[in-house]
Amino acid sequence: MGENFNQSKEQWQQKMKKTQERFPERKETFVNKSDLEIDPLYLPKHESQHEDYMEKLGFPGQFPYTRGIQPGMYRSRFWTMRQYAGFGSAKETNQRFRYLLDQGQTGLSVAFDLPTQIGYDSDDPMAEGEVGKVGVAIDSLEDMETLLNGIPLDQVSTSMTINAPASVLLCMYIAVAEKQGVPKEKITGTIQNDILKEYIARGTYIYPPKPSMRLITNIFEYCAKEVPKFNTISISGYHIREAGSTAVQEVAFTLANGMAYVDAAIESGLKVDEFAPRLAFFFNAHNNFFEEAAKFRAARRIWARLMKEKYGAENEKSLRLRFHTQTGGSTLTAQQPDNNIVRVALQALSAVMGGTQSLHTNSRDEALALPTEESARIALRTQQIIAHESGVADTVDPLAGSYYVEEMTDQVEKEVLKYIDRIEEMGGAVQAVEDGYMQREIHQAAYEAQKKIESKEDIIVGLNEFQVEEELHADLLKVDEQLEKGQVKQLHEIRDKRDQTVVDEKLSALKQAAKDHKTNVMPFILDAVKAYATVGEICNVLRDEFGEYTGA
Repeated sequence: MGENFNQSKEQWQQKMKKTQERFPERKETFVNKSDLEIDPLYLPKHESQHEDYMEKLGFPGQFPYTRGIQPGMYRSRFWTMRQYAGFGSAKETNQRFRYLLDQGQTGLSVAFDLPTQIGYDSDDPMAEGEVGKVGVAIDSLEDMETLLNGIPLDQVSTSMTINAPASVLLCMYIAVAEKQGVPKEKITGTIQNDILKEYIARGTYIYPPKPSMRLITNIFEYCAKEVPKFNTISISGYHIREAGSTAVQEVAFTLANGMAYVDAAIESGLKVDEFAPRLAFFFNAHNNFFEEAAKFRAARRIWARLMKEKYGAENEKSLRLRFHTQTGGSTLTAQQPDNNIVRVALQALSAVMGGTQSLHTNSRDEALALPTEESARIALRTQQIIAHESGVADTVDPLAGSYYVEEMTDQVEKEVLKYIDRIEEMGGAVQAVEDGYMQREIHQAAYEAQKKIESKEDIIVGLNEFQVEEELHADLLKVDEQLEKGQVKQLHEIRDKRDQTVVDEKLSALKQAAKDHKTNVMPFILDAVKAYATVGEICNVLRDEFGEYTGA
């Protein structure tokens, strides 16, 4: 085993060298404030520890990836600072994007309003009162063009939190890139595209599970050939945790959903190494610092072993669990909102110590309203302070070897695998969702957590202890109530000036493609988008063919 340890160490050193050729380290020498040199990696000193180390941890950038998916992690590049933003009109959100990029943000993350998320146009009766409220309103390609105006899509990576209509919004993004002269082969980013967690925790679904899974595998297949650098799914534990799950349930249900997507893609005829390298994940970060860091490390190890041992993946990239993290919205309090700055800092630090690839930090006022520009800046500055001032990014996986963290990582892994085995016995995640199993488990966990808060077994500072009388906060972002009228007017103008004959032709072609289960609908959606068919029109064609989901 000592020989195995030394061989792996040598391989890691070689990988480090190759990585540094492409991405040189941020500093010539890393030292702390006492001028003591910081090594890129710290390892067990005694040979007797090598066997256990290789089985459970290994070297960063090597199976089972417990210590990170890259050999040098943040020594060369920090995580992507991807602040989630979107409100009102495409023009307003574009201004917020430009502001954040000017402040040092390194990637975009788009929040869509509720009508867009569930496939309704802004003039649909179902959209009344919700246009632009919790995200940006996108009705047609023209809105997407405005949203991304002046943002070079060959240089900026974009994440889009969109699920049921993910295929439509991705096609809009591709069309805008082409108008900028950026071929689809070069664009980078992520679509969330995780419908299973919508049935479990969030509720912005449109179609039943089976046709929804078809749309997802269509996206996998299309992007593998046409948009190879775009992450085709962000399998999300974030909303599962926001709904009240424990950290263990968050990882277990997320990875079980991930397995369902892999199964569906393989069943559709794709080979695992054709699509698995573009799978990404999305996790939450809560306040229990060590539990959260251990959770991230355990998730990486479990996924690597599942992909290798269950699915026979051979491409190293298929084994690597890459993930985005967002700090916990449900942990923020309306009481004493400045306390949320501290909560977010702790949560963000746990994500970095757990090896995240990108990070969104919530703003202090999000329990009250969408964040103001000032609050969004403080949230971004939190990431920048962690990156540049804390020193935690100067060595890989600084928590490795801690008795507590390693034991917690093992315990999380053990409990997650119990859940995964149970779900597999039920027939997999889709069946577990249809049976309501995961939903019931989350509801029970949320109930238990609430009881602990009400009994003060768990103290939430400013909420159930250390309270003060407060005045209402006046400095909150308010979406202009007139925005909806303006958005609807603009939508009607788009419909008036487009070639309706072409729109009808493209929507009819999409309808025929949807009827044939073997046909990939993505090219037909892209054609409809380019003709300025709207989100609602495209989704309604698919509603007619697939039906609507009404709940388990």
